Amino acid sequence: MSITPREIDIQQQVELWMQELTVSEKCSLLSGSGFWHSQNVDRLNIPKLMLTDGPHGLRKQGEKEDHLGQNESVPATCFPSEAGLAASWSRELAYAQGRAIGVECRAENVNVILGPGLNIKRSPLCGRNFEYLSEDPYLSSHIGAAYIQGAQSVGVGTSAKHFACNNQETKRLTINAKIDQRTLNEIYLASFETAVKEANPYTIMCAYNQVNGEYGAESQFLLNEVLRKQWNWDGVVVTDWGATNSRIKGLLASMDLEMPSCGGVNDKKVEAALEGNAELMLALDESVRRILMLILRTTYNLPEVEGFDAQRHHEIAREIAHESMVLLKNEQQVLPLKVSDSIAVLGEFAQTPRYQGGGSSHTNPTKVTSTWDSMQQYSQSLEFMQGFGIYDEKCDAAKLEQAKALAASKDKVVICGGLPERYETEGIDRTHLSLPKAQLEFIAEITKVNPNVVVVLNNGAPVEMPFANEVKAILEAYLPGQAGGDAIADVLFGVVSPSGKLAETFPLKLEHTSSYEYFPGEGYEVTYREGIYVGYRFFETKKLPVLFPFGHGLSYSHFKYHNLRLSQRHIRDDQTLQVSVDVTNSGDIDAKEVVQLYISDHQSEVLRPEIELKGFEKLSLRAGETQTAHFVLDKRSFAFFDEKLADWRVQSGQFDIRIGASCQDIRLTETVSVESTTKIPFIVHPNTTFGELRAHPATKAYADELIEYFIEHSGIDFNLGDNDENFAETVISFFPIKNMVLFCKSKFTESELEQALDTLTMQVADFEEVV
Repeated sequence: MSITPREIDIQQQVELWMQELTVSEKCSLLSGSGFWHSQNVDRLNIPKLMLTDGPHGLRKQGEKEDHLGQNESVPATCFPSEAGLAASWSRELAYAQGRAIGVECRAENVNVILGPGLNIKRSPLCGRNFEYLSEDPYLSSHIGAAYIQGAQSVGVGTSAKHFACNNQETKRLTINAKIDQRTLNEIYLASFETAVKEANPYTIMCAYNQVNGEYGAESQFLLNEVLRKQWNWDGVVVTDWGATNSRIKGLLASMDLEMPSCGGVNDKKVEAALEGNAELMLALDESVRRILMLILRTTYNLPEVEGFDAQRHHEIAREIAHESMVLLKNEQQVLPLKVSDSIAVLGEFAQTPRYQGGGSSHTNPTKVTSTWDSMQQYSQSLEFMQGFGIYDEKCDAAKLEQAKALAASKDKVVICGGLPERYETEGIDRTHLSLPKAQLEFIAEITKVNPNVVVVLNNGAPVEMPFANEVKAILEAYLPGQAGGDAIADVLFGVVSPSGKLAETFPLKLEHTSSYEYFPGEGYEVTYREGIYVGYRFFETKKLPVLFPFGHGLSYSHFKYHNLRLSQRHIRDDQTLQVSVDVTNSGDIDAKEVVQLYISDHQSEVLRPEIELKGFEKLSLRAGETQTAHFVLDKRSFAFFDEKLADWRVQSGQFDIRIGASCQDIRLTETVSVESTTKIPFIVHPNTTFGELRAHPATKAYADELIEYFIEHSGIDFNLGDNDENFAETVISFFPIKNMVLFCKSKFTESELEQALDTLTMQVADFEEVV
């Protein structure tokens, strides 16, 4: 990528400042000024920056500053939460949301927006899941990348967070996440990787927690090894607010900016430790350079942008909310509602919407629309009754009977329910997946008096639905932002066809989830024992039924998938594979469809999930129109993380390319052969098995001789009664070569074992030299 004149100017200015800054001034730049600002140096005209929350809307506070969103902030557009944004499966809308938030930041002189949240949804219990994108790293990283690109296109920095493995609220400030390297790389780091490499966020926020014994703010592995060396990222690492543990260790690990202000305490510690410490001095200069680059990237020669138009941004929020909603069920086409239908609208959520999550992301919206008010714009044949309150745990008998009488008199019933904010918010995890008992009882009773019940849910994460088989339709609206009421009404009345797809699995029961036994850990440790089997990777591999699968979402139209094409039937892993498939809107209305591409390894030497998402494209199709979805697969699409090599590797073999409307609704499948180009050193040692020796072309012949000698002199009967040679061969394949000394006694000595190992090693070396 070529360096622009602006970047050259920025680099030159940074070096001029570096020459002029004193050591004390450099140290002062390492921490914040107050709660939301970086430090400035007036002497050199180095300005301070303002960094504010949040992922789904600007939260700029005035004089009364706090981190958890308790105090009022300036009015700003509240967009759908990230859980909903990911359900849109739309890079374009993620970009639009990021850009719109960036425009509002520019209007309020905010330099860095603290988002997006890219932590994986390890468990549906995480209280902050509404603020994260997905259980799948591919989807999370690509939607996150688009959001980052949108915000930074208008000169506002982003902060991908919380790096890394910040997957629970319980003891989040101190918990140690114990995780193996394969799981860490394939799931939890991968959720950040594409966003970092493709979108280059100006900052990354390190997490409070420890990962394998290192705090995020001082992790040599996460910050220096992964971010700086492996991903070649040169942005600013900023702490989560108050996450600094050891400032000196953090600086050496390339943690740049401590937030909020430390009152100068840690700055003085750094300055005192500099004497005679060349390594620390180098780390200081590198961090200061990165901070100065951030200051200039977000203040110097910024692109011109339009002013903040509150109504225009409200409409953008409405459009994103449209595509974030997931139609989970729609029996007998009870939806869309007809203007001629008489409809009962029940539940306090209809009038008092829950449209955002609680905590540091809390936004002060410019306006809020309710489902009840918005539905009345489409029909006058509506009647509202509260029935139950948002915080009710028990049904009021009188209210229930009144609601049943009303419901019985109508053609259809819309029940608006969901989770109260206290059920899911920053700082606490859920302990169950249930809706309030009052809502469950209410829904069950209403279905007894009216067969056409539609449930609309406002929640930030999966819930159990014991009513799923009793109601006709379920619309998962997530936390849809300030325009959620308008968007829900638009979808219910068919002005817009729903096109959201689940970015997370809805399990039948909490006990079915892979992390159930291990979440949230014991004491101050949590072990990720489920490994790579997170979300649908677990359910599909275990063949465990779910309530609604990953990628699921219905439309008011229908789509036909056909003509799946691969550019080649055999590729090397250093080549790319082009995949295309035609999709036809076979219905009579315009609609959108998310085409999903999964891969499945036929046979692997390591355990792998049944399927893994490796591509998606959202198509907008007029009624009767056909379009082609295109995908490009590369080495990483087929690879797993090899812990022995500490790198990504493809095992040669056959892979299914599965195209579907969800991870379970697979419409078309083709197979490709992938050849690995990775040279794996084959080291022969006493514990190398006969099976491993026979599998290598260089040692197969000599291994057969050794096996024959072993069978003859070991005294072991390897045959079944029917002389099954396959059985004998299988059993022998597991024996290490060292067993020849043990079982052949004096007929095969330690010295002969050494000679055999030398011969085998030479055969391997000669073979690899020829190759």
